[in-house]
Amino acid sequence: MSSAVVAPSSDTAAKVAFYDDVCEQLAALLDPVLPTAANLANAASLLHHALVDPPSSRPINWTGFYLATGDLRPTPGRGHGEPVAAPATAAAGGDGKNASAAAAAAATTLVLGPFQGRVACTVIPFGRGVCGAAAATRRAVVVGDVHAFPGHIACDGASASEVVVPLLRADGTVAGVVDVDCSVRDGFDDADADGIGRFARVVMDVVRL
Repeated sequence: MSSAVVAPSSDTAAKVAFYDDVCEQLAALLDPVLPTAANLANAASLLHHALVDPPSSRPINWTGFYLATGDLRPTPGRGHGEPVAAPATAAAGGDGKNASAAAAAAATTLVLGPFQGRVACTVIPFGRGVCGAAAATRRAVVVGDVHAFPGHIACDGASASEVVVPLLRADGTVAGVVDVDCSVRDGFDDADADGIGRFARVVMDVVRL
């Protein structure tokens, strides 16, 4: 595992090298035998501190994961925050793989996962805010000024810019998102989105989501 990473800058080549190194470290760190929470916690820590610590020293104030699930609205007889069960037709026949695929396709909500930073919003519907937009479109979203973004969810008032990259399964369904916030405007560019996208693919290669 590399002992240091190249500091990102406005130079695209330097950022490519930086994320190459981060992804190499991530691949060595993740373990398919470990629980999902353990792997995602270490992944969030790795990316966060690679960006925050010298020589990078970027003003990143939040780094973490949101994971896709079904509807979390409370209903009679069901506790608040419990996902709605998959449709009966999806579960019928005992085909666990088909039921899992149906549940993944029916995901409408992001729920807070492992992260680094201040306390965060716990539930975000697809299509709402930057994270919800990335989940709904299945595309990376780079926002230079979050306060100008329609429907922005202000989880941390210190956040000024943001990049969110979807976690995509092989079938194209959304397993969640990687979210990184910066305390200054224009803290990210397309090279960051591409690099974090590669980071997300390494996660999905190892972690079952």
